[in-house]
Amino acid sequence: MRKLIILGVFLLLGIQVDAKGMSRLAMQQEPTETPQIYIAVISKGIQTRIWEPTRIGAEQAAKDYGASITFEGPPVEESLEGQFKLFEEALNNNAQAIVISAVDSKVISPYLQKAAQKGIPVISFYSGTDSPIVQTTVGIDNYAAGELAAHKLAQSINNEGKVAILAQDPTSRAAIDRRDSFLDVLQQQYPNIQIVAIEYGVGDVDRSQEITKKITKEHPDIKGIFASTERTTMGTINAIRELNKEGEIKIVGFDSGKQLIDAVREGIMEGAITQNPTATGYKAVEAAIKAYKGERNPEYIDTGFAWYDKSNIDDPQIKQLLYE
Repeated sequence: MRKLIILGVFLLLGIQVDAKGMSRLAMQQEPTETPQIYIAVISKGIQTRIWEPTRIGAEQAAKDYGASITFEGPPVEESLEGQFKLFEEALNNNAQAIVISAVDSKVISPYLQKAAQKGIPVISFYSGTDSPIVQTTVGIDNYAAGELAAHKLAQSINNEGKVAILAQDPTSRAAIDRRDSFLDVLQQQYPNIQIVAIEYGVGDVDRSQEITKKITKEHPDIKGIFASTERTTMGTINAIRELNKEGEIKIVGFDSGKQLIDAVREGIMEGAITQNPTATGYKAVEAAIKAYKGERNPEYIDTGFAWYDKSNIDDPQIKQLLYE
């Protein structure tokens, strides 16, 4: 009876008795797991094809670093209200870091302030902001990319004639830098080229198509168009096809996607500048994790860009940057 009472006491105390009558402490607690860092990644939309390889890169970084992410964008491309709503949701869901490609580099500031007040680090990708709250920007040198586009379009029209710019928007840092650098190069280095129009497609293919048709109607002798994003480029290609002006009006585009790749192969477009979306997504999440841990990031993380045309589109180094 005494042995049974002692055994009962051991069991109540969490002590196990082995077959030889020896006792040891029972390990009843499950091993604790380190909670994952939650990062909210907010794009400019979900329609443009570039966001898919960007998401893949972001998810790979999360996997490599043991983090958890959401990757969302407004259902309507370039929607300020949609992006603000996603930012508010990230704050309410206690995101520990936020990665954003801002539709408007200035108007986003009050939301960045809210993040700062809660101690949440913010990283920009693709398009930066005008706020010092953002710890780093991940993407390409958009000013340099616009300069390259200007030289390529000038060469395609023998350095003279009328050209137009069809930009994404007048508010995001990336779009502004591409537009302004393109203008600077042509105005400073190509005196025989006249810029007759600067328009904005705001992420809408149909709108970009109609704008291109309007420009060609107002300037029937136009020789070239610089379309500074994937969807503006798609709209420009559609318009040139519809007007049967393939080869007559030179197009320099931006980004990738099946329609752009096909247009380059078919000679409808001179070429385009491609980014590295997978690396951009990866590096942005990596920078967010470092910022959350209190580690320093450089002010800018350059993921590089490249020009592709009919002559190099099948080069392995170029192909790895292209997406369909």
